[in-house]
Amino acid sequence: MGKTVAQQLIADHLVSGDMVPGEEIGLRIDQTLTQDATGTLVMQELEALGLDRVRTEVSVQYVDHNLLQADEKNAEDHAFLRSACRKYGLWFSKPGNGVSHPTHMQRFGAPGKSMVGSDSHTCAAGSLGMLAMGVGGLEAAMAIAGEPVYLRMPEIWGVRLTGELPPWVSAKDVVLEMLRRHGVKGGLNRIIEYHGPGVATLSAMDRHVIANMGAELGATTTVFPSDDAVRAFLRAEGREGDFTELVADPDADYDITDEIELSTLEPLIARPSSPDNVVPVSQVAGTEVGQVVIGSSANPGLRDFAIAAHLVRGRQTDDAVSFDVNPSSREIFADLTKRGDTFDLISAGARIHQAGCLGCIGMGQAPAVGHNSLRTFPRNFPGRSGTREDAVWLCSPETAAASALTGVITDPRDLAGELGLEWPDLRLPEHASVNTDMLVPPLPPEQATREELVKGPNISALPDFPPLPDSIEAPVLLKVGDNVSTDEISPAGARALPFRSNVPKLAEFTFTQIDETYPERARRTDGHVVVGGDNYGQGSSREHAAITPRHLGLKAVIAKSFARIHWQNLANFGILALEFRDPADYDRVEQGDTLVLADLREQLPGGPELSVRNATKGENYALRHRLSERQVEAVLAGGRIPLLARS
Repeated sequence: MGKTVAQQLIADHLVSGDMVPGEEIGLRIDQTLTQDATGTLVMQELEALGLDRVRTEVSVQYVDHNLLQADEKNAEDHAFLRSACRKYGLWFSKPGNGVSHPTHMQRFGAPGKSMVGSDSHTCAAGSLGMLAMGVGGLEAAMAIAGEPVYLRMPEIWGVRLTGELPPWVSAKDVVLEMLRRHGVKGGLNRIIEYHGPGVATLSAMDRHVIANMGAELGATTTVFPSDDAVRAFLRAEGREGDFTELVADPDADYDITDEIELSTLEPLIARPSSPDNVVPVSQVAGTEVGQVVIGSSANPGLRDFAIAAHLVRGRQTDDAVSFDVNPSSREIFADLTKRGDTFDLISAGARIHQAGCLGCIGMGQAPAVGHNSLRTFPRNFPGRSGTREDAVWLCSPETAAASALTGVITDPRDLAGELGLEWPDLRLPEHASVNTDMLVPPLPPEQATREELVKGPNISALPDFPPLPDSIEAPVLLKVGDNVSTDEISPAGARALPFRSNVPKLAEFTFTQIDETYPERARRTDGHVVVGGDNYGQGSSREHAAITPRHLGLKAVIAKSFARIHWQNLANFGILALEFRDPADYDRVEQGDTLVLADLREQLPGGPELSVRNATKGENYALRHRLSERQVEAVLAGGRIPLLARS
């Protein structure tokens, strides 16, 4: 039987295990991507591992998240990251060079390669026919050190695209349709592979939009074929020599199938506060808007900004709307300017910001309470914007620009009709404005050995965590519902994000989005448990959401189910991740109950089944874990770093 694109990529990089869904496999990694919000911990982990030099083909450290320098903390992080790149042999992308995902696609992405990144949207590189996955920082550090990355073999979900997108409907509407159909956990333990005749109608950057937000579906990654559209993209970037054709075999078979007729799609929008709360724009048209932001890794292409410029050209945005534009890379900013689009955007009232993530991670651009914010971003989890009681909507650039003009949510088809606008032939440049001056190459090994890490006062050491005790008797300090995100566990935003390299200080923000008293209550316990609902830990790959609760004494999380990356991060840092065998038992546990997990050193290696006693209620609940033997060993040791130090 033939192979899908995803199966070909996995087979080419397989170093251990069998390609059977659910079985643990190990993969060789060619490239890594780290960014500053997670990369500081990765570099500290490389130091703890005693690495002398990267073992990958390409490893790149981007500075794209912590760009607001309200004080010295972010600048200290940047200096530390630069010194780590010089010492260990990574490329360094300077602040302002661009968001990691589109910039990596432009400069380093190549069909047929494998990549992991300490950012959940690393999957965007699947647009080029890469096997690209978001992982926790420690996984990224191990890959940089030349170790395989381990995961459960996913099912391959084939989504057949037919037809062509109609005017004023774009790639964002395709992935919003997927979220409307399947929800934020529809892709759990699956790779989404798009195929069919409709794929040829999408550019490489269109595919980036769809692949990027596969993370919002909970998928392991998203894969597109490498075809003429990918060749054209690499040619425009001056890298056609990196092209390799990679398509599914004619007799390839998918584990799960789905189909989207592109011509039937209409403009869609995700209402607050979840990416899968999707409805047609026409259904909510007329809702007042206070802010519109265009940019982010979810809509990073030149056409995404150019189409917005086309809509607002010669017009002024509504005076109640803050219209913000965040170019996704310096290259795209340069091409926008050459085309005259920057002038059109500024003339319409746009506030042009530096190339970076900015409002997408809550670093500035926080909306006012009670005002709707429309964003071409990938996520709208509660509080992620930097405003606790926010109202963030996710939409296409077309819908965003139309709404900026009118001051209310507007279907771009209606506005285009009112203005007499024809669907434009944007005629994007055949050759991009390639500029590599802000990409600093690795030092030669003989020079790198003389480098020292530059650590400011805000760079703390990694905490030392003890082994898991044989028995845990601890209170349920917090009980949460379904789809709790890592933003809610360890928040982003301008208040918390500068402490990404200072675990004790960052711990003060843990779970405060849900319960402001959690950090103080945690410090008063000698260990505690958190109980969660379905899809616990969705969203960002930040391992801080495991490290800071562990620093505050978290021993175990018992949930109905876990999001993939956070589940792995919990194991990496010695926190026991357990699932209720009967989801109804979740309802029987209350915050404040004392739970007892006994004989863990015998139970965990003995198989996936174990039980917990609720000492408060006198009840027992059946549990299970999904840890491999390798992960069980790490959890018992207190995490992967203590395990490696012991060996």
